[in-house]
Amino acid sequence: MSDITLPKAVDNFITATNAHDANALAAVFGDGATVRDDGKTWAGEAEIREWIQGHLINPKVVLTPTSFADDRLVASGDGDFPGGPLSFALVFDVEDDQVTNLAIEPV
Repeated sequence: MSDITLPKAVDNFITATNAHDANALAAVFGDGATVRDDGKTWAGEAEIREWIQGHLINPKVVLTPTSFADDRLVASGDGDFPGGPLSFALVFDVEDDQVTNLAIEPV
């Protein structure tokens, strides 16, 4: 895989996800952030922490970036879930090195 340069917030998201560190993941998100995944929206710190635990920590997700352009990261995700590894597109809105919005969809 070639080297992919990621913005700091996106790199922090990948690093914390792969370390299964819920607190570091929560710290990636700014005040009032939202996450859209699996047809649902999580808003604010408490709901995002719920999403982090249920969608990243419990299934021990590991993300391997394959490309990044125009705030859109394509990554292979594997973990304790059926059908893995799966490819995902993660679209990040970032402000002041924190994620303000994240939308995830399969590719």
